[in-house]
Amino acid sequence: MGQYCATNDEDSIQSGIETVREILRKHYVHRNEAGLIRSTIKEKGRHKVIDKISVDLNEKTDAYEATFSNLGIKKVLVDSTTVKAHPKLLVGGVWCIADVEYDFNEDKTTTPWILATLKPIQLSHFDFDSYIEARRQFTTDEWIDLLIQSIGFNPELFGKRSKLFQLLRLVPFCGRNYNIIELGPKGTGKSHIYSEFSPHGILVSGGEVTVAKLFVNNSTGKIGLVGYWDVVAFDEFAGKKKRADKALVDIMKNYMANKSFSRGIETLGAEVS
Repeated sequence: MGQYCATNDEDSIQSGIETVREILRKHYVHRNEAGLIRSTIKEKGRHKVIDKISVDLNEKTDAYEATFSNLGIKKVLVDSTTVKAHPKLLVGGVWCIADVEYDFNEDKTTTPWILATLKPIQLSHFDFDSYIEARRQFTTDEWIDLLIQSIGFNPELFGKRSKLFQLLRLVPFCGRNYNIIELGPKGTGKSHIYSEFSPHGILVSGGEVTVAKLFVNNSTGKIGLVGYWDVVAFDEFAGKKKRADKALVDIMKNYMANKSFSRGIETLGAEVS
């Protein structure tokens, strides 16, 4: 949208939106159509796809390998220059437009999939200094309006107090171990921000939350949600039929007070809000 609709001219915006829709229709990979897209790449030899791509270093072969989450292909070789330019590929993955080629080889150790070009459509690196420099050109009120708009609201329809309420919901994303509870009627946007605003937060809606899922699974030793996210939000947490797990309540209280929790043999720390 930033590429095709960055203008004030209404006609240009409409044609830009149509262009974006066309690109998504042709190139976005739906999971249920992954087989068809793989077949298209094989038959055509090359095809452009929009998918979430994550990269891992394979120490055995000394090479970077990409995984396409919706397309379902793995171990696609990526050169070091691309990884250096877009480091977030190594941290959870980035949505990208990529040209994928197919070249079958009798050698079973190599993959037939080739990554020809890759262009991130998310922020793949973050220049903090230029961000600070741009912030200096805004007044505080202008900056608040910009933040409100980036959440998805029209700042002109909010008073100062309402804007500050919205900003308060963002504090857990910036502050470590910041714990907040918001009470209010349905449809007031309490959980919207935590599900849509950032790829670094997770919203747990309904469902029972276990100690293993949230903190540590004793049978496997695997750390739960607090080890991987900046923010864990609970929606519809209270209810008549919900049972309080005393062990979970105790470990949660300790974690919220001390930023650490222990299960069995060691004490672990985390920074999630």
